[in-house]
Amino acid sequence: MQIWPAIDIRGKKCVRLRQGDYSRETVFSHDPAETAARWVDEGATRLHLVDLDGARDGRSTNREAIRGILRRVDVPCELGGGIRDDASIDAWLNDGLARLVIGTQAVKCPTWYREACLRNPGKLALGIDARNGQVAVEGWQETSDVKATDLAQQFSDEPLAAIIYTDISRDGMLQGPNLNAMDSMKRAVDLPVIASGGITTVEDVRRLTELRLDGCVIGRSLYEGKLTLRDALDAARN
Repeated sequence: MQIWPAIDIRGKKCVRLRQGDYSRETVFSHDPAETAARWVDEGATRLHLVDLDGARDGRSTNREAIRGILRRVDVPCELGGGIRDDASIDAWLNDGLARLVIGTQAVKCPTWYREACLRNPGKLALGIDARNGQVAVEGWQETSDVKATDLAQQFSDEPLAAIIYTDISRDGMLQGPNLNAMDSMKRAVDLPVIASGGITTVEDVRRLTELRLDGCVIGRSLYEGKLTLRDALDAARN
């Protein structure tokens, strides 16, 4: 199972939110590139980047910070947040990102998203952020009437890199992942599913491997020392 350390960027700083709430922010570093290098030095073979300003506002103000990460580390990086048109896709991929995570536009413009997947096979992941099983959009500020598993199945035949499935209620809360939701998503589609939200302990990682999840994104627990990257990687391998 893949381990994706998370680097969430807001105002060019590395931060973590609680349950996607922009008013509940903790700043962990003023140098995202240095944070990226730290995780790679500790064994990370891939990184999950989130442009929080882009997710909320639909446009990026963190491009230079993200480019700084790409210049600093030599591992595949994926980025989510505010990617809502062809020009953004082309620009970010040209900057060197391995793949992009798109959520809001998949819900609001499914035809466009399907065409984007076909134009960029294996380069786009479907970001599904759910609150009580319903998909949230616009940087988690709005909750739609679309079920998470229904959205996944809607695009299950497209050449997606993966589904990144986040349970918002668990995100940043250090309370463990929503295993039932992750299991349901994994059973709903024949695509790689990456779990996100609440992963706190080695046991959490082990339980996700038992559910045959393809990977997990780990954030606050790494930054607060609740879980070491080495232990997470060992649990995923074993």
